[in-house]
Amino acid sequence: MERKIINNNMEGEWIRIAFTEGYGTTTEPKEYNYVDDINSISANSLAYRLKQIDFDGSYEYSNEVLVDNLAPAVFTLEQNYPNPFNPSTKIKYSVPENGFVKLSVYNLVGEEVNELVNGQVNAGFYEIEFDASKLPSGIYLYRLTTGSFTNSKKMLLLK
Repeated sequence: MERKIINNNMEGEWIRIAFTEGYGTTTEPKEYNYVDDINSISANSLAYRLKQIDFDGSYEYSNEVLVDNLAPAVFTLEQNYPNPFNPSTKIKYSVPENGFVKLSVYNLVGEEVNELVNGQVNAGFYEIEFDASKLPSGIYLYRLTTGSFTNSKKMLLLK
């Protein structure tokens, strides 16, 4: 099985995500299945296709199947990357339903030093860049808050 990530009408490359040994030549119908874990993929749409390889090495592709409007199954707040960082880092999070989201950065005293997101968002996967060039070195916390979910993580700014 192969998958291609499609973001904002920009298509990625086909990559192999699974291989299943076939049953060989048979007159009986056979079923194959694969469940793709897309929770870590940031994409607007995905395309899938099968590549059937015969014993002689010849192959052919199935028709492409397009999956649109991907939404995560759960709320997530990922560890920033890179960490430690200087002067900027990326924070990824996912929201399984439309709603209010606040993502803020705090110093260790609890003071909010930067508000990255504060408003209504659609269900989906997000990545935001945090520029800390005006902040001193140190440990900071970032917190994602929604109507039903709150999570915080630490990050280290080293200048």
